[in-house]
Amino acid sequence: MIPLTINTHQPYLVISEPGSLPNIGTSCANILAPCKICIVTDDNVDLLYADIVADSLVEAGFFVHKIVFAPGEHTKSLNSVGILLDFLSEKEFTRSDGILALGGGVIGDLSGFAASIFLRGLPVIQVPTTMLAAVDSSVGGKTGVNLTSGKNLAGTFWQPSLVVFDSMTMSTLPLHALLDGLAETIKCGMIADKNLFDFLAATSWKETLASDSLYSFVDRCVEGAIGVKQRLVQEDEKDLNQRQLLNFGHTIGHAIELSSRYTVSHGHAVAKGMVIATRAALVSGWSQEDCLTPLLEILDKYGIPLDVPYSAPSLAEIALRDKKRKGNTLNLIVPLRIGQCVLHPIAVDELVGFIEKGLSL
Repeated sequence: MIPLTINTHQPYLVISEPGSLPNIGTSCANILAPCKICIVTDDNVDLLYADIVADSLVEAGFFVHKIVFAPGEHTKSLNSVGILLDFLSEKEFTRSDGILALGGGVIGDLSGFAASIFLRGLPVIQVPTTMLAAVDSSVGGKTGVNLTSGKNLAGTFWQPSLVVFDSMTMSTLPLHALLDGLAETIKCGMIADKNLFDFLAATSWKETLASDSLYSFVDRCVEGAIGVKQRLVQEDEKDLNQRQLLNFGHTIGHAIELSSRYTVSHGHAVAKGMVIATRAALVSGWSQEDCLTPLLEILDKYGIPLDVPYSAPSLAEIALRDKKRKGNTLNLIVPLRIGQCVLHPIAVDELVGFIEKGLSL
């Protein structure tokens, strides 16, 4: 994949290249003078890749510190932010130093948030090691942590200075984590790239998993998904209008995540949320074609489960805390056709009925 430039107020490169992790020091040296860099990671990724990254950074002239968190959604908290900020302060980081987020979306969001508020802003380099983070959270500058009452309710917009993704890290991902990334890739196809959706629909998943083509498949997914995100982020960096299309499936998906106490992972929850929104839009007559059948077929092909054991009122109660709510109105994202979604505002007292339509068989 040719490096993409995300032209926000602070332009940056997205480099997606197999085998790029051992050379990350050189990539960082292209944007930062020698300085302190804090690697933020979790226990699992630390064992796999932290030494590779640290050695490359040291070789390129950087002074490396590292902090390791427990894996999982519960790490994405204000408590973890405080621990990270105190660590940076103890190590005497200055505004000319930087943070490198090595891991999945939890680590990326936590690191980006801390970078945005420590000394009123440090450079952050996103190095996603999951497909989900590569196609979604590492690009676009949304940072944040969860509160007890909801997901991603505390956060900032803080664009990374660089994004580097090495698809070779997919070799250590469990299947369910790959499926999380696939769900977000399918989402990008649904909202703005029918060619990407058709590519995913035509791919033989079993053959891909059983062959050496997994890396090229992942790279194609990342290229397509980041291409969609690039266009929407450049048009609407602060998520005020069309960028909200990227939240297709998320309002209800986040409610499913929280209801499950995060035993349902993000990508799987988004898949369920997409189905609910698509079915409800079809039943309501808002779609211009049947988007539900192809969506169900593609999710079934990849083996993403779609059971939702929660009631419409309970999901609506959580969803109404969503960031996209404005007073008594909530913006839903619904498909017109495969490759085109639109914002559809509804009154908050209509949300239970909408979800009920989406849960109906």
